[in-house]
Amino acid sequence: MAGAALKRLMAEYKQLTVNPPEGIIAGPLTEENFFEWEALISGPEGTPFEGGVFTTRLVFPPDYPLSPPKMRFVGEMFHPNVYPDGRVCISILHAPGDDPMGYESSAERWSPVQSVEKILLSVISMLAEPNDESGANVDASKMWRENRDQFNDIAHQIVRKSLGL
Repeated sequence: MAGAALKRLMAEYKQLTVNPPEGIIAGPLTEENFFEWEALISGPEGTPFEGGVFTTRLVFPPDYPLSPPKMRFVGEMFHPNVYPDGRVCISILHAPGDDPMGYESSAERWSPVQSVEKILLSVISMLAEPNDESGANVDASKMWRENRDQFNDIAHQIVRKSLGL
């Protein structure tokens, strides 16, 4: 199965280099291991994360694309849909099938038709529009709902850190 996964990842990498989506640079950390990628994501305009450049890591399972990769922010991130340890919590990265909690439909979850590009675009969308009802970071979710100015201040600090300022 790893052979099929490698072939798929190589094709996705080629597509991302030939036609990269705006605000995203992504590829394998090394040419020897196509199962661990780094992606740089620009903070979306008009959001508290605007101007930032955020480093993420994706780790792909041997049965990719049947199973989703794991994704995390490498540097600091304070966001309702990012666990304090940097792991990204969005529907597209959840295992295929029915949600045992009944929160997500199977159509929202991972399927083999998804791609690295779709994941990264979903993360940009997540940065712009957090889902505070399904918070991976309870403090960030609460602050997003109840004290947007304080949330924005923290986000702006993270943007500065992402730029090495």
